[in-house]
Amino acid sequence: MSSTGTGRTPLIAGNWKMYKTVSEAEAFIAAFLPRISSVQGVDIAICPPYLDLQALVDSARGSRVQVYAQNMHHASEGAFTGEVSAPMLLEVGVQGVILGHSERREMFGETDRALQLKVPAALAAGLVPILCVGETEEEREAGDTERKLRHQVQEDLARVDVSQLGDVVIAYEPIWAIGSGRVATPEQVQEAIGFIRALVADRSREQAERTRVLYGGSVKAENCGDLLSLPDADGALVGGASLDPESFAAIVDAGAAR
Repeated sequence: MSSTGTGRTPLIAGNWKMYKTVSEAEAFIAAFLPRISSVQGVDIAICPPYLDLQALVDSARGSRVQVYAQNMHHASEGAFTGEVSAPMLLEVGVQGVILGHSERREMFGETDRALQLKVPAALAAGLVPILCVGETEEEREAGDTERKLRHQVQEDLARVDVSQLGDVVIAYEPIWAIGSGRVATPEQVQEAIGFIRALVADRSREQAERTRVLYGGSVKAENCGDLLSLPDADGALVGGASLDPESFAAIVDAGAAR
């Protein structure tokens, strides 16, 4: 239970992107677990490259740390070279998956149509989906932030049953802030994530109260306190700062304190 009285447990998730070999991942978790062993009231997830998944699941077993994948295909099997399915993730003990990260959308052509299939497939498999949404710098400057968020949230959740909307974690990641060192102001973040929650509420007010909305975009130990204290912020999707055990533990501590 979070300290805000919302009933939503904060989630701090680290997206490692294409960093860390298996041995590096094992060294990280060995250094990280002692730092968060007494933390309460916050969910913790690490999202490593596919090849690290089994090693991290094994190393984190019995701890508070859950292991999520960075992507998955909507089909359970098939002739999809280079793809990984939900049953494959489940077999190694993965508990969730990032879907629609801006890098997948921008660099690898992931579409809202694909996400319409992926999000329900993750839910059906019992995986926690972290659906990423967010605007480019050009869209923000043109005043199109809400239009972009409305399109992504409505399209990507279109095939999710109303009763499961609250099981989807939504990460607001302004694309202009990812890896740039630029951070959206607390006012910008609250406005965007409040709008995202309102979009879910358009389908179900009850489910919107369950929906966890995270912020992602150059989150660091130094700036996470203000962001995580926002009324509608239910945690963070952390990039580069999640690669260091000490900085990621500090962000987890801030999430537990909200």
